[in-house]
Amino acid sequence: MKIFLTGGTGYVGSVLLEHLIDAGHDIEALTRSAAGAARLTEAGASAVHGSLADAELLRAAAVRADAVIHAAFDTTMSEDAAATELTAIRALAAGAGASGSGKPVLYTSTALVYGIDPGQERHEDARLPERSAQPVKAHAERELLGTAGITPIVMRVALVHGRGGSGLLTGLIAGAASSGTAGYIGDGAQVWDAIDVDDLASLYLAALAKPRAGVYNAKGAHPFTQRELAEAISALTGAQPVSLSPASAADVLGPLALILGAPGTLDGDRARTTFAWTPAGGSLLDDIRGGGYRPIMEAAAQPAA
Repeated sequence: MKIFLTGGTGYVGSVLLEHLIDAGHDIEALTRSAAGAARLTEAGASAVHGSLADAELLRAAAVRADAVIHAAFDTTMSEDAAATELTAIRALAAGAGASGSGKPVLYTSTALVYGIDPGQERHEDARLPERSAQPVKAHAERELLGTAGITPIVMRVALVHGRGGSGLLTGLIAGAASSGTAGYIGDGAQVWDAIDVDDLASLYLAALAKPRAGVYNAKGAHPFTQRELAEAISALTGAQPVSLSPASAADVLGPLALILGAPGTLDGDRARTTFAWTPAGGSLLDDIRGGGYRPIMEAAAQPAA
């Protein structure tokens, strides 16, 4: 299958690219730089030079492809980033839908679209809140699901871990290593789901093999609490686990405190039953305790030059 991939040099996208190539797919992948093009070529993909703001380039690439995967993810939450995200998904959907053949378009969304209200339902058919940490993702989901002529597949992804990546995890580990404290909010009983990055890639391949339009929560089999996360980070870094009040958490963590203080679970097994997929990876906590994130800790502990 010929697949057009965005985000192929990023954390999730690079692992996904590896799985796609191993499965024998022909990949065109977007990149903005010569260094990115070199990495894509070395991985076995064909580089497409451009950015998510290049609507015509994205549309043409989606026209050429048999399937599209949008794995690029901007965490800045700026207005410019949101506008670019919507430009990209509209162009990709329009290009994929031009033939009217039902091409699969896989969109990487996030569990953050469910917001921070503990009473919010967190299943695929739930009504999403007006406000969340990633409102552009909910907007893009609606755009994609409303596009004719494609098979839209939305993956609302839990916290991704594995291979020493994930911006949230690496930030928390680096912060603990440099500050000497690993904070959690209140009693730290907030339960989150996670998914191993290789499990996520295998889910995407399963969805390509048996495309079914809809929204899917992508989670692994090992939930954890925020206190357990802080204790695992403590075991790795030697930092002291510390309970933070909501007020002090806001001072220490900024806007991230609202996210870490909220539930992060996802309901439903729709992805498993629809795509005959079973996550096989280990837990996030074991991943941290086992040393997978040690290089992040060691880099953060180095004195400034």
